[in-house]
Amino acid sequence: MEKAESTIPNPRRKILQMAISSVLAESGFDSADKDALETLSEMCQSLISELGQSSRNYCELSGRTIPVIGDVVIALINMGISIQGLEAFAKRDGRHTIPTPQQVSTQKQLNLLQAGTKNPHPSHIPGHLPALPDPHAYIRTPTHKQPVTEYEAIREKAATQKKDIEKALTKFLAKTSETQSLFNVEDNVFPLIACKPSHPSYLAALNPTDQVFDFEELEYHYQVANRTEDVPAPTKEEDDDEEENGEGKESKEIKSEDADVEPTPNQANNPNIDNPYLRAAIVPKRIKISDPARDFDQ
Repeated sequence: MEKAESTIPNPRRKILQMAISSVLAESGFDSADKDALETLSEMCQSLISELGQSSRNYCELSGRTIPVIGDVVIALINMGISIQGLEAFAKRDGRHTIPTPQQVSTQKQLNLLQAGTKNPHPSHIPGHLPALPDPHAYIRTPTHKQPVTEYEAIREKAATQKKDIEKALTKFLAKTSETQSLFNVEDNVFPLIACKPSHPSYLAALNPTDQVFDFEELEYHYQVANRTEDVPAPTKEEDDDEEENGEGKESKEIKSEDADVEPTPNQANNPNIDNPYLRAAIVPKRIKISDPARDFDQ
């Protein structure tokens, strides 16, 4: 706003310069320098401002709000300006008449933040009150843009993003890997990504690429499946029972499945197997049960 005001000339200053120019023309001057005209205009403006300020002070001192001719006369006398001959100078012959200044049309201020059409005042609001603000200020303020659903715009955006990604990746590879130049110069003005052929060239077509195998994970599962250190070793009592009852004889009673099983030393000290579903199975201990018929025969 300040910039706009600085470009528009002051109309009062312009009228003052016209009055000074007419007085100079009556005094016999054919032309005047711009700097000299500005100096005379500044001096005349300072005189008129001081005269008006003094007249206002005398007006307020007399208890009035509007100055009269007497206040102006007293202000001129106190400033040392004689008022004799002022009326004859105003009624002199051959004086130049300054045309009435034209009214400057006020420039309409553009509302850059206007969103929507302003609503008029309802019937219960007087017309002298200010106009209502933009609708988004008191009704609804959208915080995000509506997504684009047009097919052409989406395809164009996707193609642009793909092109930018490929371009960025090409520049990255050209700066981090080996490059070749189009011209026989030392500077890399037009670098190209070096081509590294594979030997034999048909090997990539023969290798299956539909499934990616993680060799480290396969090796880990193979080690877990073939682990034998977690299996508890048979005790001496179990060996005796197998010799007495036979290798293929099954025990009649076993411990309950809900009983707590204490981990073996090898299992407790092994930090590799954290998943209980991957641990080796623990065979419960067999209990020796006496047969009454066999004891009676003995």
